[in-house]
Amino acid sequence: MTRTRTAMLAALTLVAGASGTALAAHSASAGAAAAACTVDYQVQNDWGSGFTAAVTVTNNGAATSNWSLGWTYAGSQKVTNSWNAKVGQSGAAVTAANESYNGTLATGGSASFGFQATYSGANAIPATFTLNGVTCNVDGGTDPTDPPTDPTDPPTDPTGPGDRVDNPYDGAKVYVNPEWSAHAAAEPGGDRIADQPTGVWLDRIAAIEGANGGMGLRDHLDAALEQKGSGEMVVQLVIYNLPGRDCSALASNGELGPTEIDRYKTEYIDPIAEILSDSKYADLRIVTTVEIDSLPNLVTNVSGRPTATENCDIMKANGNYQKGVGYALNKLGDVGNVYNYVDAGHHGWLGWDSNFGPSAEMFKTAATTEGATLDDVHGFIVNTANYSALKEENFKITDSVNGTSVRQSKWVDWNQYTDELSYAQAMRDKLVSLGFDTNLGMLIDTSRNGWGGSARPAGPGPQTSVDAYVDGGRYDRRIHLGNWCNQSGAGLGERPQASPAAGIDAYVWMKPPGESDGSSKLIDNPDGKGFDRMCDPTYTGNPRNGNNMSGALPDAPISGAWFSAQFQELMKNAYPPLS
Repeated sequence: MTRTRTAMLAALTLVAGASGTALAAHSASAGAAAAACTVDYQVQNDWGSGFTAAVTVTNNGAATSNWSLGWTYAGSQKVTNSWNAKVGQSGAAVTAANESYNGTLATGGSASFGFQATYSGANAIPATFTLNGVTCNVDGGTDPTDPPTDPTDPPTDPTGPGDRVDNPYDGAKVYVNPEWSAHAAAEPGGDRIADQPTGVWLDRIAAIEGANGGMGLRDHLDAALEQKGSGEMVVQLVIYNLPGRDCSALASNGELGPTEIDRYKTEYIDPIAEILSDSKYADLRIVTTVEIDSLPNLVTNVSGRPTATENCDIMKANGNYQKGVGYALNKLGDVGNVYNYVDAGHHGWLGWDSNFGPSAEMFKTAATTEGATLDDVHGFIVNTANYSALKEENFKITDSVNGTSVRQSKWVDWNQYTDELSYAQAMRDKLVSLGFDTNLGMLIDTSRNGWGGSARPAGPGPQTSVDAYVDGGRYDRRIHLGNWCNQSGAGLGERPQASPAAGIDAYVWMKPPGESDGSSKLIDNPDGKGFDRMCDPTYTGNPRNGNNMSGALPDAPISGAWFSAQFQELMKNAYPPLS
């Protein structure tokens, strides 16, 4: 997969005027279509080591309710402050996203914002700007002075990998699963969130055609076309059926045994790839979340670790996780409108040095197996179906109390990260350093990590000890970071949104709120779902959760089944709160 932004024509040269304004070197000729967007970038004050700039972006394309402007600096410029936009930076790449009050950009409408930055050396004007993935200051039609097109040139494949946008979520609606929406709307108060987009989980072969009378993959894609209208539409699919699936958690075991890699390929991935490649669906942006809870197990839950399980040792030895993920990336990555995002765990699993680097290396190994290449990976997703707080604002990893580092607290336990945003951005940087695309995008699942309600701390804890400081201020109120099943006290997190922070393609609800993580007791079922004691509220734990109580809600059904009590708790503890 080649991550290139959609460009209408070769970019026009930008020059800096005396005021520092970036202007097109020539305007569109008579009869040529106007540029889809134009950007006016002015350096207002420059004092040699820093500057302030004013930016105005004009949308000449279809109206949008959210916008994200991107550019890359050629020098050392670093944004330090901004106003009227959320401006973030990863390396040289800068992203400015709208605030809640200025997200609407009508056709012909403009938005302005400003920022302050530092630099050393030259302060060159950025050469290229993109609005929601489309290059600005570029003519949208044919310039009569351009040379004629050679009729022998091969045609451009409109669905080829090179036509993928940088961020599929920018400027697009996201598919609302009618089945999940109906469950949510049937709950008291559930109509407040029933129109939110969630992931469609293909967690068994039967789900492709429609398990237990439910909607199949084609049904969902057809429904997405109906929701799409004339704009862009993202459909989120969870690819989740590896042989020997989830080797460290019985609650989410699957239908395929550890050695059934051939069935995975021919009965699961191949039919999915065939459906997604149907030209009927070529105008959809299809996001795949590839095999959550798989590859990191081969690092953290194998022999030599106190958290080892026999099943994970088997999967490491036979290599079928890497083969399965590589095969999926290869086959799905060949479909021009598919965007593959690989699961990268969460900070409470991989945030330690002994897990972080080796897991990133494992991701690279899988992405270069079974014919896959790094270009088949559009990005990674973190916190899928988990509860880790997006941003812990009452303490930082660099804080100390009475000379004791926050990292030494029982909660942080020498982790390098305190929350998912910092972890996602660091993991992105690590993966880019290993050879993944420099435009790699991250997704963060915020479906259940809000931790609001009356128990949400309003500020830092007391500085009587480092544990009191951290425990009194942390939003994440789990007993232990290793707890993952139907957590008591959890709440809905940030609503799905595109380009919310530097390096982050979107906050998503990949795990549909209200769907159980696993049953509280053994329940016979035809789907291969086992009983994991981590879903039992009376369980006193194991090495993977520091031998603590599980923190799970009682009376839960098997994983994936509707759990009304959990849904109500998530709404009650939502942060931001529901209105």
